[in-house]
Amino acid sequence: MLFFTQCFGAVLDLLHFRFHHCQAKRVFSSAGQLICVVNPTQNLKNGSSKCMVPVENSSQRTNQHLCHQPVCDPQLTSCTCPLYSCKWEGHLEVIVSHLTQTHTINVLHGTEIVFLATDMHLPAPVDWIITHSCLGHHFLLVLRKQEKYQGYPQFFATMMLIGTSAQAQNFNYKLELNRNRRRLTWESTPRSVLDCVDSVITDGDCLILNASVAKLFSDNGSLAIGIVITASKLCAVEPEN
Repeated sequence: MLFFTQCFGAVLDLLHFRFHHCQAKRVFSSAGQLICVVNPTQNLKNGSSKCMVPVENSSQRTNQHLCHQPVCDPQLTSCTCPLYSCKWEGHLEVIVSHLTQTHTINVLHGTEIVFLATDMHLPAPVDWIITHSCLGHHFLLVLRKQEKYQGYPQFFATMMLIGTSAQAQNFNYKLELNRNRRRLTWESTPRSVLDCVDSVITDGDCLILNASVAKLFSDNGSLAIGIVITASKLCAVEPEN
């Protein structure tokens, strides 16, 4: 019975994935686009986000020295995953390893993909997250559902470069929703993960949908977002590992 139950569960998971994959194919029929089904994760953070690079003034350094406490390395950044109050700190080049190993964030490859967020009806706050690898760099795509006012949820989608602000200026990204003869496109330069997802959403520098607009583009509770990343200027593209 245990073996039968496990096999039956695996078949159901496969059918569930295939169903959402076919949903995205109906919306985005372009050949060669990778479709990624992304399940939601409830936001477990409490209070405001503190994911900015630590900055210290001279008085703080003096007080820490007198208390015999180590001074924070200004080159370190905190965890960029917006879902958790993670106290991890590290250099930019190891953030991807932390996200994939500690928070099991998926990594997709290719300049054009379809991000299919499931279960859009779940109550806020909730996030859908993937890491996108292309053009020699990694990007963090975040779709968030949160209430701006009580009872009025909104959806926020943004693409952030896992790199510095100067590096982010070398790229453009496009998010596109396309369904029932309607098309909605957002094009922008990605922000650096050093800016923090919460800051990007507060600034409104992202694709913003209210609940009624999101419903127009959703299909049976799933929202398909086409993603295209391009280099905005001639820059040295490092080979992917």
